Amino acid sequence: MAKEHWDVIRAEFITSAVRAEQYPKPYLPEVAFIGRSNVGKSSLINSVCRRNGLARVSSSPGKTQTLNFYRLDAKRVTEQAEDRTQFYLVDLPGYGFAKTNHKNKEQWSGFIRKYLEEAPNLALVCQLMDIRHNLMDSDVEAYKWMQECGLNVHVVLTKADKLSRNAAMSQRAAFKKALGLAEEQITAYSVLQPTMRLDFINRIMAALTANSEVNLEE
Repeated sequence: MAKEHWDVIRAEFITSAVRAEQYPKPYLPEVAFIGRSNVGKSSLINSVCRRNGLARVSSSPGKTQTLNFYRLDAKRVTEQAEDRTQFYLVDLPGYGFAKTNHKNKEQWSGFIRKYLEEAPNLALVCQLMDIRHNLMDSDVEAYKWMQECGLNVHVVLTKADKLSRNAAMSQRAAFKKALGLAEEQITAYSVLQPTMRLDFINRIMAALTANSEVNLEE
């Protein structure tokens, strides 16, 4: 059974975009990563893809101003066969609302909203939050807005290796309760623990499989 997990075996940067006509072809299922600036998104992407430097870690948080598309190849070996598939990992710019209000959609950059609202092949949104801090208003705003849009959102608590095991478990439970998440809707992630990486990849692939009946835009 140990071999029957998905793994990312290849990843490459494809393009940056701000408009739909700039999105890459051929169309593939998409998994978007989003979170506050400085949440560790680039480090997480590099960890998942096992390619240091694939997503550049900026010394100036919030510098990413485009949708960055990466094409990933995933493989799973079972007793019956070897399965392979491709999908796009879409790195979205960081957010950070000043305070909770009813105009958050106006505060969010228009092309990010448009992508999330209209992307026909988006199977999963991974919303990253720093496990070391309490849940922030901007995280709650973004989560609720994406839920209202009918998006499939999975919460990823980054930098779990910065806390003790007990502290990380306590924070995970607190985030889970505050957002009303089911057990399978939240992951605590450490770039130092390979088992967390494989579990997270399997969660992504489960979402892609569940969404496979949706026809890709032609």
